[in-house]
Amino acid sequence: MNPQRYGRALLASAWLGLLAGCVQVPDLAQRSHTADALATARGWQATSLHSDSFRLRAYLPAAPAAAEVLTVYLEGDGLAWLGASTPSDDPTPINPLALQLALQDRQPAAYLARPCQYESTDQAPCRQAYWTRLRFAPEVVQASSQALDQLKQRFRAQRLLLVGYSGGGTLAALLAARRQDVAGLITVAASLDHRAWAQDKQLSALSGSLNPGDDWQVLQWLPQRHYVGGQDSQVGRVPADAYAARFPPARRPQVVALPGFDHHCCWLQQWPALKQEALAHWQLPGM
Repeated sequence: MNPQRYGRALLASAWLGLLAGCVQVPDLAQRSHTADALATARGWQATSLHSDSFRLRAYLPAAPAAAEVLTVYLEGDGLAWLGASTPSDDPTPINPLALQLALQDRQPAAYLARPCQYESTDQAPCRQAYWTRLRFAPEVVQASSQALDQLKQRFRAQRLLLVGYSGGGTLAALLAARRQDVAGLITVAASLDHRAWAQDKQLSALSGSLNPGDDWQVLQWLPQRHYVGGQDSQVGRVPADAYAARFPPARRPQVVALPGFDHHCCWLQQWPALKQEALAHWQLPGM
């Protein structure tokens, strides 16, 4: 079977089984195999990037081409929760949407997973707190930033365009605020103010996690576009609006709500047109 079709078949069977309640959640090996199949179909391969704390999974082309600006896609929270109050034992995504977005990109691009995704959670320092309340802890941001440094070296890139899906968008904003080489920021269905999100959804606050809205003074100078789904009941527009409201009116980032989109649909179908729409407003050199 064609690897791309095989990867899609794995995704479809996993989701149908979960919806029907007739199969168990795919284990780490199955979820990793799904991501590998999707990547292989486009000539990409997996690699591990080491930081001072976590080891992070990345996918990138087998022969990375030199790029002035490298687009890095950051994955969402993955399978962080099995239910409203039941954390997962492993946050590796069943449906790695950020990876699928990256694989559609025709400009130099790479994919970066979140700490503890695609890795055995028996290894230190992985523990449930790092995909629940500490998912945006300072050490998580630091590890991801060190991984970005390594990706820049592999592509011989000078600057980064960060694209983050869901919680990956939250992390992308935190990274952008702490680096000097980020040319632009695009988020998709992201909880950009997780305090506002938790309050809106009547959930416990993410104690110990950094919040992007607190970095508005640095981020106000960065080109940004934040896409939200008009029918997204999982995150919704409240966090993005709360984030944007922190900025002075003249520097307020644009929040674009797309009717008919939810947290999962229909980002893949409309990408990379949405990315190009953002870039058209910025005219970034090297893109």
